[in-house]
Amino acid sequence: MDRMSRFFGNLPGFAGTGAPEAPLVDSSEKVQISSLALLKMLKHGRAGVPMEVMGLMLGQFVDDYTINCVDVFAMPQSGTGVSVEAVDPVFQTKMLEMLKQTGRPEMVVGWYHSHPGFGCWMSGVDINTQQSFEALNQRAVAVVIDPVQSVKGKVVIDCFRLINPQLMMLGQEPRQTTSNVGHLKKSSIQALIHGLNRHYYSMVIDYRKNRLEEQMLTNLYKKTWLVGLKACHFERHSKSNRDIITSMLSYSSQYNECIKDEEGKTAEEVLVASVGKIDPKRHLGNSVEELMSHNILQLLGTMLTVLVF
Repeated sequence: MDRMSRFFGNLPGFAGTGAPEAPLVDSSEKVQISSLALLKMLKHGRAGVPMEVMGLMLGQFVDDYTINCVDVFAMPQSGTGVSVEAVDPVFQTKMLEMLKQTGRPEMVVGWYHSHPGFGCWMSGVDINTQQSFEALNQRAVAVVIDPVQSVKGKVVIDCFRLINPQLMMLGQEPRQTTSNVGHLKKSSIQALIHGLNRHYYSMVIDYRKNRLEEQMLTNLYKKTWLVGLKACHFERHSKSNRDIITSMLSYSSQYNECIKDEEGKTAEEVLVASVGKIDPKRHLGNSVEELMSHNILQLLGTMLTVLVF
């Protein structure tokens, strides 16, 4: 019995010893991933399809409830379609030294790897890899991303941390539940089959971006100067011209009627009468500007195409 007490003596919440209870991880803990790190993880995962890829996550442990990931980088690895392992432990140290010289003093907060096409969960190899990371830092996390199932507007990603098997033997919860943040995301059946809530638990992921990252993401939706030089199909262009001229004819007749109605009225009466009605003059000007810009761009694109090709 004394040997059993010494074995479980350092475990939090064990009632057989007089040692004080150690603090448990809170269920409100979340991982904040920057947009730069998310884009790099997706790009790395897409480049490795159909093989798994892995890399390290750089950031900081802000407090007991927040882990901030600001950047990631790939590392030498040996991957197959169902597993991936690091093959060069010296590379991590050298890479961190070089990143410090470029203004990246952050520490390693965990690692990421991809599951191309088969969801977010952790295999036996992934659990062994996570055990080596948690041996260095108990708060290290493992992020799993699926680059195949991820589409525009929805990224299939999840974050995990291992459960101490000795706590499971005692029937204790791995985290203290003081918040519902850790239970907002519904676990997938596939992850539950592969050991979720038995060997590891899921953590909430949050995305943060600063002002420069917002500008970078906004520029992705802007049209480049090459779009203006692209010639439209002639049948589609002529149909667009006919539609615009037809609308201009309608707006012209409406504008003529408005001018006739304004005769003999004061400025206040004209303003009250125009409330809630379409302004044909403004629409007519917009139609003229649109028609001229489309035709000028079509002519420029056609001339460039003739000269180049």
